[in-house]
Amino acid sequence: MKISNYHTKIAAFILLSIMFLMSFLSIRGDSLTMDELSHIPAGYSYLSQKDFRINPEHPPLIKDISAIPLLFLNLNFPDNHPSWTEEVNSQWWFGNELIFKSGNDADKLILWARISMILILMILGWFLFMFAKRFFGNEVALLALTIFSFSPTFIAHGRLVTTDIGATLGVVMTTYFWLNFLKKPNKKNVILAGLFFGISMLLKFSLALLVPFIFIITITYSLIKSPPKKKIKSLLKYAGLALLAGIIGLVFVIWPVYQFHISNYPPQKQLSDTIDILSSSPMKSLSNVCIWMADKPVIRSIDHYFLGLLMVTQRTSFGNTVYFMNLISKSGWWYYFPLVYFLKIPLAFHVLSLIALLFLLFGIKKNLWFNMKEYLSSHFVEFSMLVFLAIYWFVSVTGNLNIGVRHIIPTFPFIYVLVSIGIVGLMNQIKKPLFKKAFSFTVLILLLWYVFSSLSCFPHYISYFNEIGGGYKGGYKYVVDSNYDWGQDLKRLKSFVEENNIEKIKVDYFGGTDVGYYLGDRLENFDPKSGPQKGWIAVSATLLQGGRGEPTPDFDEETGYYKWLDDYEPVGRAGTSIFIYNITD
Repeated sequence: MKISNYHTKIAAFILLSIMFLMSFLSIRGDSLTMDELSHIPAGYSYLSQKDFRINPEHPPLIKDISAIPLLFLNLNFPDNHPSWTEEVNSQWWFGNELIFKSGNDADKLILWARISMILILMILGWFLFMFAKRFFGNEVALLALTIFSFSPTFIAHGRLVTTDIGATLGVVMTTYFWLNFLKKPNKKNVILAGLFFGISMLLKFSLALLVPFIFIITITYSLIKSPPKKKIKSLLKYAGLALLAGIIGLVFVIWPVYQFHISNYPPQKQLSDTIDILSSSPMKSLSNVCIWMADKPVIRSIDHYFLGLLMVTQRTSFGNTVYFMNLISKSGWWYYFPLVYFLKIPLAFHVLSLIALLFLLFGIKKNLWFNMKEYLSSHFVEFSMLVFLAIYWFVSVTGNLNIGVRHIIPTFPFIYVLVSIGIVGLMNQIKKPLFKKAFSFTVLILLLWYVFSSLSCFPHYISYFNEIGGGYKGGYKYVVDSNYDWGQDLKRLKSFVEENNIEKIKVDYFGGTDVGYYLGDRLENFDPKSGPQKGWIAVSATLLQGGRGEPTPDFDEETGYYKWLDDYEPVGRAGTSIFIYNITD
């Protein structure tokens, strides 16, 4: 059954409205998460001070958008605090000072910054819908948007002031406009491709992976679409236009945005900060170039972008301390993201994926080997999405930064579209009415299961795990950090303390919130590594698992300091992520 454009857009509006409500209503009880402690104050400092000294390892655009409402709150800015005047990128100290120590209303500030992010999430949903509709039709677009709108991962991270949803938007936008440019390489499409490529580069540095992606699909398109005798000419034409688009993005987007952001950043301060930040960089030659550029007029704005890229590369190569299935490591595991993807995504979607995969593999087997060029030509958009998935997943799996499913979230929209293509394609190929009804009913049941799985964890979307992963109450046994516990439950701990008339409580908290801001004089000093304790104790799941896990051979820091808590059962939890004990013996 074909769906009209009118009804398709109405359904899309309803789906995104539901997602907006779920996102807004579920975020109101969440406290500040880890990365928000740096991103929100950084964005406000960029717009209010025109100074990019805080958090240069992420591009500014998402932080800017989150800070726009804050400009109307008349915030107190700690411009005389050492974290701003003396330290080098002291983002956590500065963030805590601005949000919790300067007399600002922390809850109001955080809420308004997050509302901006929910709007970005809505734009992403609409762009995904238009992408799928433009290339694959109404049915595929609605199915992909349904999957997106009830995705626990997108709802979880689309409400937070972080760069992951912005990066995902950048992927969809750039791909959409680049495909339009390849299909019709006129002046308008070259300019749009360049502008949106530049915008994407301002969303997250990991989107540098769009460069090899664009390179591959541009070469492939020029070769399969041109006559045999004109392949070289076509290749040179597309290569030249692609280079022009890249220059447009650099000159008309990246450079002016960074130029604005360093307007009041003193050149000597930028130079000294750059030297300090890159002192431990393994890429000495590139670091030296970056340091040389840091105080030079005109180019120091591009240099600051370059610095951010180096910082991200440096962090990825060094890795992070990670808990994964009772192990603690800094070097990571190649199977981390595949397993986390399997456990964090609703099972119903995995079933839909298997059905779609069978259909797609059947189509490839049936057509590909007879005429690969013709198959790629007629399925170039699908090919492009698969190329991006291959590049992004390969880099993620081989990297050392194993700290959350959010790092692979830019691949999700294309997975949703490919699965929707398979489901709709299979439905259209079934000719017998009885079989078609049976298949339609099966898909409907799977979608209802998917929706129920998402709604059932409300409002604890950060902690969502599917049934195999133990649900939102048991997923911490596999992985933590932004997969489960990112500091979102401190306000719920405050409520627990007040409801139970607890006078003193020891807290080992993982997150971005200032514990004292909410608990005040109820907070008791606590050294987690000093052995067994008595009294009320609250421990974040990330720190609890980190203190109980077994170290891998390459991990030489202290572990096992929370194993004594294995002898006690928690008397409660704040939300899902903070375990509360009352130890009297």
